Amino acid sequence: MATPELPTPGPQQTTPQPQQPPLTQPEYAAPVQTPPGPPAQPVKEKPRRNTIGLIALIAAAVGFIFACIPGALIVGWILLPIAFVLGLVSLFLKGQVKWMGVTALILSIIGTIVGFAVFFSVVAASFDESFGAGETTVVEESDDAAAGDEAAAADEDAADAGTRESPFPIGSVIENDEWRVVVNSVTLAATDAVMGANQFNEAPAEGTEYIIVNYSATYIGDDADGQMPAFVSVEYVRADGTTVSGLDKIVTAPDPIDSMSTLYTDATATGNTAFEVPSDTAGQGVLAITPGMFGDKVFVAVQ
Repeated sequence: MATPELPTPGPQQTTPQPQQPPLTQPEYAAPVQTPPGPPAQPVKEKPRRNTIGLIALIAAAVGFIFACIPGALIVGWILLPIAFVLGLVSLFLKGQVKWMGVTALILSIIGTIVGFAVFFSVVAASFDESFGAGETTVVEESDDAAAGDEAAAADEDAADAGTRESPFPIGSVIENDEWRVVVNSVTLAATDAVMGANQFNEAPAEGTEYIIVNYSATYIGDDADGQMPAFVSVEYVRADGTTVSGLDKIVTAPDPIDSMSTLYTDATATGNTAFEVPSDTAGQGVLAITPGMFGDKVFVAVQ
């Protein structure tokens, strides 16, 4: 039996495979750049009403008014510090109006200053009313009754007279609500009289001398307990403006005035006091007279 011949193997034929495209990254479109827009504007919140500032403003206004009234100062002094504190607090509150607090601070400060001014004026007026001796008037001595008009005119011009440059003459009547003082005489070069008045009197220094001033002090006040003439001050002012007090060099004048005895209404003490003054200008000085502790000082010539 014949074996069939098998076909001789020829070159292998392969089926062509379809060509695959190379693997690549997917393509994306480039991002679109957009310009930034304008920044967003913050929304401003309208300031709210400041209740504390309003209260402070009202308290400051009312306190300022009361601070100007003498009889109601205490109310102003209570309200003004409260207004100051509240006004200060209101400035630290966020989102609330500030002008009321600022106004309250200003009013409270000015009101306090005004309150102190009114207080001191009231105290001064009360002190003057309680302790003041009233306005001092001076009537110059006149020997002729027909010269009354001249004395009245001099009295009207008393505000311009009575200074060191224009002293009143000896014998002028110096008067207020409590005392009436009259310088009766001034004796220059009175060293011998003073030295003879008391053996313990010290001699004046070289270039100086003693003068004697005789004056009267009449108490015309209404104090039931009376007052002493020691409240009436008599001093010598030298030509150079230096004041000489009777206490600078204590000596006993002849017929000395009793200044330590109490006088009652309309009682008068009259006597002498002595001063040590420069000899070469003794007549150029003036006397400074103060009628009472709170009286006005006036000046009287020595010759």
